[in-house]
Amino acid sequence: MARDISSNRLDRSPLHLLHRVGQCAAEVFQAELGPGDLTPRQYAVLLTVSTNEGLSQTHLVERTGIDRSTLADIVRRMLKKGLLQRRRTKEDARAYAVKLTDEGWRVLKSAEPLARKVDDRILSALTPNQRERLLLDLNAIVQVLRREEEPDGKEAQSKR
Repeated sequence: MARDISSNRLDRSPLHLLHRVGQCAAEVFQAELGPGDLTPRQYAVLLTVSTNEGLSQTHLVERTGIDRSTLADIVRRMLKKGLLQRRRTKEDARAYAVKLTDEGWRVLKSAEPLARKVDDRILSALTPNQRERLLLDLNAIVQVLRREEEPDGKEAQSKR
């Protein structure tokens, strides 16, 4: 009986369910793209840089939600693979601007249809209306949680 209660609590936990969905989605992504080729986070970086060429790594953190140290490691690995190049920004000599190499563009172009296929597979369990609602709800959750992470949000959070 204790097992049923524990299982039911997990089935009602957004934290647990979002983690499980993330695990499953990453597995589907890797199965579709092949092991070792590109990770979901590397794809997110390629896609973000492709539409924001010259973006600093700090702005990449903000746009992708990948924490600073993990993003620095991802960028370092992608530089070694020849997918990205970076240079110091004119505005801040400590910051790097990142852009795709020709190889990065090639990898992105070949990965995009596969990533769309993965997205379609992930959403296939839902009706079209449910799909749209899920995406809206997930974006709303991200926006609220990001605001709470901001310095003012932390103060507001602690006053509750």
